[in-house]
Amino acid sequence: MCEGGNRALREAEEGVNVGYYSPLPPARTGVADYSAALLAALRNHGEVVANPERAGIALYHLGNNSLHAAIYRRAIEQPGVVVLHDAVLHHFLLGSLSERDYVEEFVYNYGEWSRGLAEDLWKSRASSGADSRYFDYPMLRRVAERARAVVVHNPGAARMVRAHAPDARVIEIPHLFATPSLPSPGEVQRYRVRLGIAPGTFVFGVFGYLRESKRLVTVLEAFQRISGAGLLVAGQFVSSDLERAVEPLLRRPGVVRRPFLEESEFWQAASAVDACINLRYPAAGETSGIAIRLMGIGKPALLTDGEECSRFPVDACVRVAPGIGERESLWENLVLLTSMSEVACAIGQRGAEHIQARHRVEDCARAYWNLLSEFAS
Repeated sequence: MCEGGNRALREAEEGVNVGYYSPLPPARTGVADYSAALLAALRNHGEVVANPERAGIALYHLGNNSLHAAIYRRAIEQPGVVVLHDAVLHHFLLGSLSERDYVEEFVYNYGEWSRGLAEDLWKSRASSGADSRYFDYPMLRRVAERARAVVVHNPGAARMVRAHAPDARVIEIPHLFATPSLPSPGEVQRYRVRLGIAPGTFVFGVFGYLRESKRLVTVLEAFQRISGAGLLVAGQFVSSDLERAVEPLLRRPGVVRRPFLEESEFWQAASAVDACINLRYPAAGETSGIAIRLMGIGKPALLTDGEECSRFPVDACVRVAPGIGERESLWENLVLLTSMSEVACAIGQRGAEHIQARHRVEDCARAYWNLLSEFAS
């Protein structure tokens, strides 16, 4: 038997030898947190090695920031299974390619007729965080065509991949939820006191990296129309323009500002809020890890209505209309939750039940392992 056949036989006998390529903690990204939980769960099934030189099958985690640059290149050069945490890679490529290479990559994705558009997008790239054109062109073709399989977390991302690579094998695996160790009620109450939140106040939370697509201006303006509520805004600004724009709004009564939260404080804050606001528009095909976490512990989540949350039951979250109706839709739902606490509790409970039924890290890891096992030989 040839050496390749011997190696394949050994791998089949010993289990799938998986190479795992992803940012991991202490990197401050949701992908790193997701990857750490999945890595631990996958190791219950067999050998999984982080960043090896060679592996029987590679699992590549891709997101829309520079931490994924080397992983993206390797996924092109040595095809394996690709996990798209963001189905829009446009901003990643915009930030990692030269003007010439960016234009050529855009043409590769969308045809020679698009060259002029690509040149215009390059010149206007300073506005890419808010300009919907950059979200309309995900630029997925190259990695999707090269991958042996593409894992996505929702139907919106699956649709984007198939539009760029009709022959790609696309697998939808729900975004995982790893049950955390939560603070005690006493610790949560002390945390609220430390933030200056009065007893009995209904508190909304906005978490994660703060960029234009999270609709923070809309959230802050809608919140000001609600009396007696609190709003915790916790996270690091990605856009200096956005930070300057919202700075006066963050000083208004009822708004509490916190920076990026380390894991222990994140769960204190998540437990301390009564609902999570997690809007995404324009959407990038991502399933929010923050939304999954907050829903998993029973907090009602207000989400932008779209394909990305279409797998959630209609009574397990609160859907906010995107586009022109967003501000009024958000305000109406803020009023609903603050005025009818029993509704908020019921939505939170149904959300937690759904997450436990569909998103358990053990079940997601099994789905990944079954897929990876197909490439063992």
